[in-house]
Amino acid sequence: MRLRFTKMHGLGNDFIVIDAINQRVNLSTKQIQALSDRRFGIGCDQLLIVEAPKNPDADFYYRIFNYDGSEVENCGNGARCFAKFVRDRQLTGKSTIVVDTLCGRMSLAVQNNNLVTVDMGVPVLNPSDIPYIANGRQTTYPLKLSNDIIYISAISMGNPHAVTLVDDVETALVETQGPEIEAHSDFPNKVNAGFMAVKSRKEIDLRVYERGVGETLACGTGACAAVVAGRLQKQLDSKVVVNLPGGALTIEWAGEGHSVMMSGPATSVFHGQVTINSH
Repeated sequence: MRLRFTKMHGLGNDFIVIDAINQRVNLSTKQIQALSDRRFGIGCDQLLIVEAPKNPDADFYYRIFNYDGSEVENCGNGARCFAKFVRDRQLTGKSTIVVDTLCGRMSLAVQNNNLVTVDMGVPVLNPSDIPYIANGRQTTYPLKLSNDIIYISAISMGNPHAVTLVDDVETALVETQGPEIEAHSDFPNKVNAGFMAVKSRKEIDLRVYERGVGETLACGTGACAAVVAGRLQKQLDSKVVVNLPGGALTIEWAGEGHSVMMSGPATSVFHGQVTINSH
């Protein structure tokens, strides 16, 4: 099978983007893993597939696969790249693009300066809907790890996030606590682990250990979840700059019942074709 693809990134969070409208795409888990491998394949954090809409009032259907082959519900950096891709490849001429995903509907607004604003939807805070095992909703929850007890905010942005406050992201225990939080039994579908340091009411630093991926240079849904967590803890204003290892995103959230808005860049790196073996 021969496929055309585009390599893209949002602040270093990188993607293989494939048009499944104008070519036949049927990838197995092993094939996704092979494409995603940074030494033997193209290399990416996630593989994104552009499909025709399943509903007539949407423009596209958006599928997201981690490098381990697992399909996930949402990816904010990927959504920005998705919007740029469909415009660059002339799959649409719209500046506001409506896409359906595994977790629901998203609206993507493409601006002239290569920035994309994504309506990430209303954050889910009820534990059973995240899903997170807890006795009722709280602002923060104690989470028992093997050598520590940390306090997290549990939030879903279409995918589950556990956000913990740290003094400094450089010294945060991302490499050791990240995998343990990700696989914690209190999160039945696993979880993305965010480590947030508040610099001011308008700015935070953030590192994210992504479920099924590991630490990435940027995580759009993680940035949204972190700002929601900080707002609920009354530490942040409604518009916040989120500094990630790969660059900065701007997140706006007016409060409960409102959508989270994320703005940031999307960059095309190169286009290519790849031949994939059949097994």
